[in-house]
Amino acid sequence: MTLKDRIITLLKNRDGLTDREITDALLGKNNPQQPVNQACRDLESKGVLRRVIRKDGLKGNFLTEEGKRIELTQVNDKKSSEETVSKLNEDNIKRVLKEYLHAKGWEAQVSWGKTPGIDINAIKGTERWIIEVKGLGTSNPMNVNYFLGVLAETLQRMDDPNAKYSIALPDVKQFRNLWNRLPLLAKKRTGITALFIDEQGNVSECL
Repeated sequence: MTLKDRIITLLKNRDGLTDREITDALLGKNNPQQPVNQACRDLESKGVLRRVIRKDGLKGNFLTEEGKRIELTQVNDKKSSEETVSKLNEDNIKRVLKEYLHAKGWEAQVSWGKTPGIDINAIKGTERWIIEVKGLGTSNPMNVNYFLGVLAETLQRMDDPNAKYSIALPDVKQFRNLWNRLPLLAKKRTGITALFIDEQGNVSECL
């Protein structure tokens, strides 16, 4: 059980405890309360609890209606979702693709982080492969923006008639659906392919 799970369980029985009181109850007296403070702030950002001043002037942690209904499996699901976003961030996908390309005989130059320029410029003999990458967003609208953005970036890079052009995305249902809804005519005329990378580091290419 995670610290967040334990906090929710405690507050279901003793709502309104301060960070110090939660720390004493869960971690022991005189232990630093920073882990509890951070966990409570995160739960507040997710709408699970409210941090308000009690009548005695101290800040207490009160479960919201959602927090009172929430099951521990839901908290774990949120944690799992956060871990997935972390695993499928842009730099991790670039790292997987660099290894994938190297195994197939390509030399790949990668722009890490927010470095401007082509995300992955791969060379093998006289062949060239340009790949623009996007990671997993924290919401569906963000992923739609990422998808449209990576297509636009790829089109702006298309100045080499002999190069192959691809977009690289996390292998999740939403990105698969967005790619499948792109008209086949658009794919054929631009020649753009899609590379999908899953959490295990598997790469699959779709035309």
